[in-house]
Amino acid sequence: MSSKHKMSVTRLRLALPATSANLGPAFDAAALAMNFYIRIDARPAEEFSIAASGRGREICGQLENNLILNTYSEVLAAAGRPLVPLRLHIANDIPIGKGCGSSAAARLAGIAMAVYFGRLRWADAQIIGEASRREHHPDNASACWLGGLTVARMSADGEAQVVSVRPKGKWPLLLAVPEQSLATEEARSVLPAQYSRADAVANIQNSMLLLAAFTEGRPDLLSAALEDRIHQPYRAARCPLLPCLQELKGREGILGAVLSGAGPSVLIFVDRRASMQKVSKVVATHLSRNQLLAELLPTTITLRGARLTRS
Repeated sequence: MSSKHKMSVTRLRLALPATSANLGPAFDAAALAMNFYIRIDARPAEEFSIAASGRGREICGQLENNLILNTYSEVLAAAGRPLVPLRLHIANDIPIGKGCGSSAAARLAGIAMAVYFGRLRWADAQIIGEASRREHHPDNASACWLGGLTVARMSADGEAQVVSVRPKGKWPLLLAVPEQSLATEEARSVLPAQYSRADAVANIQNSMLLLAAFTEGRPDLLSAALEDRIHQPYRAARCPLLPCLQELKGREGILGAVLSGAGPSVLIFVDRRASMQKVSKVVATHLSRNQLLAELLPTTITLRGARLTRS
């Protein structure tokens, strides 16, 4: 790469939030963004290098089979643009392989870098669509890029159709993250090929009620709205935190618990009037009694999606 080209492209900083998809009944249709992030500082260099810190730093810091760099290279190649080697500094707070949207964030980071350093004129819809096709569903990708709550689907021609929703009021959350990870492919392998009409209707009703709860600021609806018959009953055996924490619904301001994405992490919805410290203590005690371990992360829905800063 010539020195002239090196001077023509500048530093890019990215911050992409963790996400939680499915939200109980809204399987493959909705997700929300949470206020912890993967942060990346990218700048042109003579060769590729990565300095990583935070969660999964060994995975984030490897040059081979790196999801961020692979996506970056593939998008540039498909667009017919030259590959600009980059020096990356990655600080990651998103648990990897645990249902918190780490792969969507990584893919979006690679796409954003390709768009910037490859000088592609892509709108948000193109960026989300590219990530959604790579993820095979658009829920995490749309929530990560746009923030807040998103409702999304893939059309027959492979395009992502997304609506961004601003939840009304405050929505405190507690994320329970186990030590073990769970591959999305494995979590999908346990799902049945067909469902009864009763199960399908129940999930449609509950997902509509869930959307109403967010848009109307009605957390009192969550007790019923979070119930699911499509994926959680089949994944519970591989995600033991879920049935354990669902037992706490209605106690100490705990409104309900759902798998975060495909699991094994569990997202707990907390009453805005409750003490998060007390809720965390109740959850930790209950897990201990059931001989389960999890890291408890207080969080909330963030309305800010991916943030890009160009030097």
